[in-house]
Amino acid sequence: MIRTGTIEDIASVQEIAYASWNDTYEGIIPSPAQKSFLDKSYSTPMMEMRLKKTIVLVAIHEDEAIGFANFTKLDQDGDAELIALYLKPEYQRNGFGKKLLDSGLSHLFDGSELSVYVGSENEKARNFYAANGFEFVEEFEELFEGHPLKTAKYVYDLKVKTPAL
Repeated sequence: MIRTGTIEDIASVQEIAYASWNDTYEGIIPSPAQKSFLDKSYSTPMMEMRLKKTIVLVAIHEDEAIGFANFTKLDQDGDAELIALYLKPEYQRNGFGKKLLDSGLSHLFDGSELSVYVGSENEKARNFYAANGFEFVEEFEELFEGHPLKTAKYVYDLKVKTPAL
């Protein structure tokens, strides 16, 4: 089941973010850089703001939060960004990511495009986005918490495609 996130989900979302990042970026992004990013991005005040200003969706399996997605709302140009789509490692490749993505897309049905930024070495995520209709746009290097990181940008054309719910 996918539902809108609430204040009561903050601890679960934090746990999922840390578990997913540690699993995905081990050996790619140093642990101190990961921790710094996660501590800032998923602090309780930041999560409270996300719940008010963005779309937060939570995947529930057997009464447990096992994943979440976070989308910006459409801007004046009809564009949005997929900020995060994370699942506990043991629930990856079971269709929950697709359900979270499709649910988010249903909130953006009258938009233009949805962008997502992925660490270039995160092959699981890159393959997921490519398989779900996102087009690779560019790759660039940035400093991530002081660590050089190659990032790939993907875009989903909301005008042409509709989610299969």
